[in-house]
Amino acid sequence: MTGRRAGVVVVLVLLAGCGGLVPDSGTGPAPTAPGTATSLPADTTQVTVTAVVDGDTIRIEYKNGTRDTVRLVGVDTPEVHAENDPAEFEGVPDTAAGADCLREAGTNASNFAKDRLLGRTVGIATDPNLDRRGYYDRLLAYVVVDERLFNYRLVASGRARVYDSDFSQQGSFTTAEAGARDARRGLWRCVDPEAADWTTATATTSPSGLALVEIHEDAAGNDNENLNDEYLVFANRGEDALNLTGWTVTDAAGHSYTFGIYSLGPGERTTLYTGSGSDNATARYWGASGAVWNNDGDRVTVRTSGGDVVLQRAY
Repeated sequence: MTGRRAGVVVVLVLLAGCGGLVPDSGTGPAPTAPGTATSLPADTTQVTVTAVVDGDTIRIEYKNGTRDTVRLVGVDTPEVHAENDPAEFEGVPDTAAGADCLREAGTNASNFAKDRLLGRTVGIATDPNLDRRGYYDRLLAYVVVDERLFNYRLVASGRARVYDSDFSQQGSFTTAEAGARDARRGLWRCVDPEAADWTTATATTSPSGLALVEIHEDAAGNDNENLNDEYLVFANRGEDALNLTGWTVTDAAGHSYTFGIYSLGPGERTTLYTGSGSDNATARYWGASGAVWNNDGDRVTVRTSGGDVVLQRAY
């Protein structure tokens, strides 16, 4: 557990309007995003992600059928389709090994984006401090999915560096990058490219269709004081609904959470937060009094109501 403190930068009302970017109305003030140290945009436009070019670039379709390409605001993931310059990533050696490691990190970021965005309906919003479009006439935007800011998640998980610009959330993104770099998460493992291991799958899927697609064990700041920034993300990769009622999630020490009456439909996902909150269709709350998942390694085990192990993953 760390003592880092992530700053909070409040987003101003975001630009929208021309070019098909028409915000949904009545969203109210920008709330803090669960599981992040940032705030969500006050207004977003709902779009469908039709393609993931790489970790920081996606293609979208608006409800009226108009299509566009989005470059994610404030982030830069390692290249997949071009050469990487290690000098752009602090501490990564400017060697062939460093460049090769960054390419692997770029593939990891791209797979992460595909797993969480491709085919899904997400919210997008521009930044008040930036032009609406950047190089190659791509729309510069934040992406909101599962009530979290995806741009920020890329940085906090070490899958992207902060792109140097005057975007409004730069402070919190920079803090998140520092935390990821200190913890050697994601691409920052390339500081020692010979030791970097990219063999861990992005998601662990069980025969039942239940997949553990993300483990976020290291909350910003003191883990015990930021319990809802410690979470697991589950998805149903099967073709049928999964009745999770009575299923349990435990760590290696035996701490246990039990799902109440709950079903996860095909393609749906849910986030299990360690802290407290109101359960809904996409979020469950453990209600623990302290952090559960060890930052230096643990084991996630999911069992049915009858006690059969459905899924197990060590990290």
